[in-house]
This record gives sequence, C-alpha cells and structure tokens, in this order.
Amino acid sequence: MKQWLPSFSFLYRKRPRTNRRAISLSPPAILAGGFLGLIVFGTLLLKLPIATVDDISWLESLFTATSAVTVTGLVVVDTGATFSGFGLTVIALLIQAGGLGFMTFAVLAAISLGGQVGLRQQMLAKEAMQQTSLASIKKTAIAVVTLALLAEAVAVVIMTLYWLQDKGFATALAESTFYAISAFNSAGFVLTPNGLVDYQAERTVTLLISVLFVIGGLGFSVINNIYEQRRWYKFSVYTKAILIATLLINAAAMAIIWLLESNNPATLGSLPWYDQAVNAWFQATTPRSAGFNTVDTGAMTEASAVFTLLLMFIGGGSMSTAGGIKLGTFIILILGTYAFLRRREAVTLFDRTIPQNLVMKALAVTVVYLGLIFVGIFALMILNSLPFIDIAFEVLSASATVGLSRGITADITSTSQLILIFLMFAGRLGPLTLGYFVATPKKRHVRYPDTDIQVG
Repeated sequence: MKQWLPSFSFLYRKRPRTNRRAISLSPPAILAGGFLGLIVFGTLLLKLPIATVDDISWLESLFTATSAVTVTGLVVVDTGATFSGFGLTVIALLIQAGGLGFMTFAVLAAISLGGQVGLRQQMLAKEAMQQTSLASIKKTAIAVVTLALLAEAVAVVIMTLYWLQDKGFATALAESTFYAISAFNSAGFVLTPNGLVDYQAERTVTLLISVLFVIGGLGFSVINNIYEQRRWYKFSVYTKAILIATLLINAAAMAIIWLLESNNPATLGSLPWYDQAVNAWFQATTPRSAGFNTVDTGAMTEASAVFTLLLMFIGGGSMSTAGGIKLGTFIILILGTYAFLRRREAVTLFDRTIPQNLVMKALAVTVVYLGLIFVGIFALMILNSLPFIDIAFEVLSASATVGLSRGITADITSTSQLILIFLMFAGRLGPLTLGYFVATPKKRHVRYPDTDIQVG
C-alpha cells in the first residue's frame, strides 16, 4: 500500500541552494574601490552649490576631490577663494580619510562595535597598512588615529594662538585646523593662491608645518616603534634605517637647495641668512612628502627643479602619508647595488640579511613607478606645448602625490588633467598595489633550467 500513498516529501525536503558565485576580490582591488568611492563621494559633495562661492565644472570638482583623497595638493582652482566653509570642510575630511587610509577607520569601526576582525579583513588591513604581522594590525590602527589627532590638535593650538591677534579667534581656529590636517597628512592644500610664500618670514608657521609633514612622512610604524621602545638599541632595523636615511637626505637636500638658490633673488636671494636657512630646510623636506612651498617653485633654478624630482621620486616611509617609491625601497636599491659591486651574495643591513623577495619587490616597485612616470610625461608632452622640465615636474609631482607645481596645472588640457587624476590615484595606491590589481600574481610550480643573459 505504501507505494500508492502520495509522497509529500517535497514539503520538508531541503531545497538545493542556489549556486551563487562568491565575489572574490583581492585586497588591492578592494583598496582601489575604497579610494575610488571616496573620490566619487567627494566629487559629488564639492559640486553642490553650498560647497563653492562660484560654480565649478565637474572636472574641477573631480580633480580637487582626487587631489584631496590622494593627499597630493595639486589644484586647478584657488582653494581658499573658490570653496565655501562647507567645501573646505569637505576637503579637510577627504584629506584626513585619504591620508590615514580608509582601512584604518574600517578596522577601528569593527573594534569599536565589539566585532572580531576576520582573517580576510586582517589580510586586507595588512595590505593597506603594509604590516608584516597580522597581530599588529589592531595596535597600529589605534596608534595611527591617536597620533594623527594628537599631532593635529597640538598644531591647531599653537597656530591659533599665533594667529589670534591678526585674524581673530574664529578665523585663526578654522585656518589652523585646515593647515594642521593638510600638513600632517602631507596634502599640501593651502588657502592662498601662492602657497605659503606669504608666510616665508613667519618661522613659527613654516617650522611647525614642516615638523608635521616630516612626522607624517616617517611612517606610523616607525613612530609607533619609537614610542614603544624609546631606546635606540631597541629600535627595529627598519626604524633605524628610516631615521638615519631621513636625517642624511634632509641635511644633504637642505645644503644643496640653499647652495643652488642662495643667489636667486626670486627665491632665497633676497632673504636674510636665517630665513634662507629656514626656507631651504622647508624646500628640502617638502618634496619627499608634502606639496607646500614657501618660495615660488616656478622661479627655482632648473638645477633645483631636477634635484627636487629626485626627492619626489624617493618619497617618505612606508605606511606614511608620503608618496614616491618609498624610502625603504630606495634603501634596498642602494644596498643591493652596493652588494653587487662588492660581489656579495646577500644584501645586508645592520648585520641582518634582507630577503631576496624584498629586493625583487623593491625592483618591481621602481620599474612600475618609472613606467607610470614615462607614460605620463610622454602623454603630456604630446598634449601640451610646454617645457620638458615643467611637464616632468608636474607628472612626477602627481605620481608621487607631492603636489608641488611650476604653475601649469590649471593651464594644461582637460585630457592632461584627467591623466594627472589617474597618476594621483595610482600613486596613492602604490605602484606595486596597482601592479597586483592589474595582474594578480600566480605561483608557478614548474622550475626551469638556469640560463645566462648579458647585463650591462
């Protein structure tokens, strides 16, 4: 009889689940999407009527938002005269979010809500923060925000007190907050059309701003290591290398800029020696991280401009607000070259061996970065009838997210500005991250025989 009974098993039988494809994106792809989302959101906000004094085009809004999120500082409009208080607030928030990195805020948000950061999220945060240990992500995220807010708060208090008599409390506080955020995040955004040239004789302002972007350019892992260990012999190898290299490069750059510009009346020549020293220091340190200028960059000698290209190319420390190939990459390149010339089998630093994969990573970053620069210069030379040094300066400034310019940003073609937008975006992500995003590496399980190729 059972075979004649109707079967109602379909009422309780588990239905097969729909085979949904899980969206699997690499950390670089998610990072790119996060920064792109910030740029789009910022563009829409800056295009609102309440954000500007006079209407701006969509391209001008996009360029400004991209420059803010990538903490570059290149501008196509006068920031202080074009944007309202609301617009300037939006720019400052975009700078803060872009400078500290949206992943820092994402990790802190998960922590504050009491949630656990999963393995995939940890890998994403590790990629964003350039950390070698997953266990250090939470500590680093908290240290990043704490350091940023503390440094900016101290700077706001000092500059507000300094400007209090001349500008009044409300204006002094607003401008101090904007400059503190822009300086610590190495953004280079200013409220005057000629940069910080008006403040070149105000040593309190110039020195304070330079201290902010130098700290931001060291890298949060370095600052955190210094805070935790507080003894030179306890510092990590990376921290020691970054501190020594920063000191040597800044000192040498200051001496070279001072020597090249001391007789140039359009820059340092008309200043007394002590103001020359302060402004030479400023112009020597700003190319490696920030886009501020206390002298007319376009009036600098071509020799100084070429030397500035090198400083922009090097950049600051990893996991910092600075751009460029990063100082750690530059150190590995120098040490690798030295090891080869000395016929040494390994690259060493402070009696420690640098792994071969890090040397290859440094080479990859440099090659990709040089490729971006070449394509950018080549394209802008085709689209604009401008001197090579001006084009090269603009492209390298955008790629290194520095923001210094020889005064051609607003004059180049719209297509050229779109190219600069891409270069700023690529420079903020990092050349290696961009390379991973374009072509995700796959491990090969096949080993081929060695061969010889002539080099040099």
